[in-house]
Amino acid sequence: MLTLRLIFESFGFAWRALKSNILRTILSLLGVTIGIFAIIAVLTLVDSLEKNIKDSFDFLGTGVIYTEKWPFIGGPDFPWWEYWRRPNASYNEYKFLEENLKTQAAIAIFAIKGNSTVKRGSSSISQISLRGGSLGYDKIMTVNIDDGRYFTVDEVEAGRNVAVLGYEVMQALFPNGENPIGQDIKIKNLKFKVMGVIKKEGQSFLGTPSNDYGCIIPYHSYRRLYQTGSGLWNENTSRIGVKGFDSDIGLVELENEIRGLMRGKRGLKPNDKDNFALNRPEAIANVVSGLFDVVGIAGWIIGGFSILVGGFGIANIMFVSVKERTSVIGLQKSLGAKNYFILFQFLFEAVFLSLIGGLAGLILVWFLTMAPFGDLQVILTLKNIVLGLGVSSIIGLVSGIIPAAMAARLDPVAAIRA
Repeated sequence: MLTLRLIFESFGFAWRALKSNILRTILSLLGVTIGIFAIIAVLTLVDSLEKNIKDSFDFLGTGVIYTEKWPFIGGPDFPWWEYWRRPNASYNEYKFLEENLKTQAAIAIFAIKGNSTVKRGSSSISQISLRGGSLGYDKIMTVNIDDGRYFTVDEVEAGRNVAVLGYEVMQALFPNGENPIGQDIKIKNLKFKVMGVIKKEGQSFLGTPSNDYGCIIPYHSYRRLYQTGSGLWNENTSRIGVKGFDSDIGLVELENEIRGLMRGKRGLKPNDKDNFALNRPEAIANVVSGLFDVVGIAGWIIGGFSILVGGFGIANIMFVSVKERTSVIGLQKSLGAKNYFILFQFLFEAVFLSLIGGLAGLILVWFLTMAPFGDLQVILTLKNIVLGLGVSSIIGLVSGIIPAAMAARLDPVAAIRA
């Protein structure tokens, strides 16, 4: 109890010392404020930008492995001529994987045709994404039905002319607020019956495809409109998506299983290279994270110099404070104050000073998040708040430890005479 009481008294002494020198306190914490603002602002912008970019790739699904012709990520030595000669993923390969895979949660084959046109009477919308998906497409991709329903097994297997519309497509074809469910639309002069409407998603940060400007039809219906075979010159390629379970280990096992089955299906010899790509959206996310790590390090370097200056400022003020209160320290010691009480008194003052500067910097970052950045959503996360306060506390401890130790070691008689 005595220790706790002394600690609280140390807080009180520190607080009164800071209040008695308001101007000096403000000038001392400016360096820490600017440093914390620089670091946390950069980290907040980097985290927000990284999150917005990763969210833009949500249309690829999560925990999904794609078997297709082209890899997601290229490079300066991208051998496009080798990939160009590869066969496209076929429906037979999809059925083969569906029957033989043991570690998959869902599987589907699908193809996408851009710049398509959908009509209804005198209304039409062009440049939409027409997607043909097999069973399981709604499990591989995010398809949130807002009205109506998704396709049944019979509709997909029989290749019925049914469709699920994106929100903006529905708005364009049914501008007068009609109920689209059960109504007919036309795709390449073929009638399709609307079964459902997907919930509005809005535009992503990078403008990547969303379901708002999409139209989904069964894969067999899609094949009647466009060729999806494995011919060399066929640009309308299909891809097989396999969704794994959530754990990274499960996805690695699934990837190895797909590779083994595909190599066997295509008759590749042990020394032959894969003539297919196994793509994971996480690969794009890892590249994005690597780029932003560099930006984050730059933010630490820029803010670090400001914090270093702020730390020197706090240390200087603490030396001055010890000098000013030397006689008070002597009186406290003569009345029985322990060394650790004097140490805590000045150490808490330094930490208080630094924390106030850190809080001021975080408040400035919070105001920054309220500024308009277009489609970029800037969010100050709890992790960055804790990081800012933690860095401030460490700076206060490091800056105040030497002045506090000097105050604690003062001889009471010499201090009273000072």
